[in-house]
Amino acid sequence: MNTIWEPSIEGRGGPKYKAVVEAIREAVSDGDLEVGAKLPPVRELAWQLSITPGTVARAYTILTDDGVLEAAVGRGTFVAAQDHAAPISVPVSRPDIEASEETEGPVRLYGASVPDVGQVALIRELMVSIGQNGGVAGLLDYPDRDTKLPLREAAIRWMAGSHLGPLDPGDVVISNGGQNALVLTLQACLRGDAPVILVEELFYPGFRRAAELVRAQVIPVPMDGFGIVPEALEELALKHGAQALMTSPEVHNPTTLCTPPWRRQEIADVARRTGLQLVEDDCYRMGPGQGLPYRAMLPEQSWYISSLSKLLTPSLRVGFAVAPRGRGARLRRMAEYNYFGLAAPMVELVVGIMTWPGLPDLTSEVRRVINQYSRVALNVLGGYQISWREDVPFLWLRLPAGWRAGAFCQAAEARGVQVRSAEEFVVREGRAPHAIRISMNARIGMERFERALVTLRELLDNPPENISF
Repeated sequence: MNTIWEPSIEGRGGPKYKAVVEAIREAVSDGDLEVGAKLPPVRELAWQLSITPGTVARAYTILTDDGVLEAAVGRGTFVAAQDHAAPISVPVSRPDIEASEETEGPVRLYGASVPDVGQVALIRELMVSIGQNGGVAGLLDYPDRDTKLPLREAAIRWMAGSHLGPLDPGDVVISNGGQNALVLTLQACLRGDAPVILVEELFYPGFRRAAELVRAQVIPVPMDGFGIVPEALEELALKHGAQALMTSPEVHNPTTLCTPPWRRQEIADVARRTGLQLVEDDCYRMGPGQGLPYRAMLPEQSWYISSLSKLLTPSLRVGFAVAPRGRGARLRRMAEYNYFGLAAPMVELVVGIMTWPGLPDLTSEVRRVINQYSRVALNVLGGYQISWREDVPFLWLRLPAGWRAGAFCQAAEARGVQVRSAEEFVVREGRAPHAIRISMNARIGMERFERALVTLRELLDNPPENISF
């Protein structure tokens, strides 16, 4: 049976999950929640109480483990009879519980890992709901444009804070993650058999992989402390007849650099003079932007890419590609030719996530946790030459004299810590600085994370006596 129980945790001290536990125990004890009464879904109760889904999920799990509640897979959570046999429980990931963390194997600081602050419980509930309530057409038919329209509209709302300017749903394509969006964009904007693409001197390796798939040549452009050097960009664009620039002005991967607004304007001016298409990868930005994206500055030549991976989860593989004004039809064709479109159940799942009222609080909590890890890294390694920023899930560390990036990464891995060498962020024949990228892995406990950083610091403090060139 359902319940009209109206919870309240006002006036209760201590952690919020304990307040929820106490409120439910009291309601069961007082008879406000009878045996068999169905509890509100995690995300619904979280919305009512203005707390995160993870907090509610933790309270439900504690009460389920204690036999106060029971979780029936696919049906929900109910008040259990006190003499009930051991209940069936739905495991819920909790970031502060040791069992939910990566506790074995090497410490992976090779790529950023998002913490679970409630999105696991939310995704599970939505999946159950879709399985139970999804229409036959959505589970049997090919996806069509009408199927994807709600998600394109949700994506526009998601990107509203990016200041892209007016967006038409027809200019937005839903991709299988940000990397797929890069490939689709290149397929849509390049022409000819051997196109040339310009990239930053240090750049995200996915740019090179996307270029290889479309048989494009990649040319690096020199950088200074503000990003791409405009004069070098114009010279190389004209020299090679380049068709596109792939760039990350908000969060440069791997150096964390942010290209200031005045430099972006200079780059946009070069693009306007030379006809360069600007492909902006904004997947790593977790907080507010520091300047206008190129699509707002040069809307007829700029392509914009984002995804859910860094703020919610990379497992769903959902990204967004925004075409320049008037070129959405070509981008949509590229998606349809490649994979017909995202599966209808996945569209419904992601729409449910992106329209959930508690989403802003959840993403804020992800940022808060990532920033905790960043500050620990800064405390341990701050004696070295580090580039870092708030709301960026990695840092860039220039190695002290005596270390080469490849040798350092090998030494670190031999001690159980994986980091990324600068050599992976240059063209294949390019020269890399002696530096490494260290990512924030919020799936491991803070103590284990800090121990790994101490291991790195010990290596930095003791470079080898003999250096191989």
